[in-house]
Amino acid sequence: MTRSIEIIISPTGQAKLETRGFVGDSCRETSRFLEQALGTRVDEQLTAEFHQKPTLEQSQQLRP
Repeated sequence: MTRSIEIIISPTGQAKLETRGFVGDSCRETSRFLEQALGTRVDEQLTAEFHQKPTLEQSQQLRP
C-alpha cells in the first residue's frame, strides 16, 4: 500500500494532517516533524489502520 501524508489548510489558516497507508504508530513517527513545524495539536482522530499490527514486511520497511 502506498503511504502518504496530506496537508489540508483551511481558508482560516488551520492545518490538518491526514496520513494514509501507515500501520500502527508509524503514522505519528513519520508526521512528527510536520506537527512540530505547524504548531500545537488541537485534535486527533485515529484511523482503523492505527489499531492494526504491522506485518513483518511492514516492520522491516520502517527500519533505516
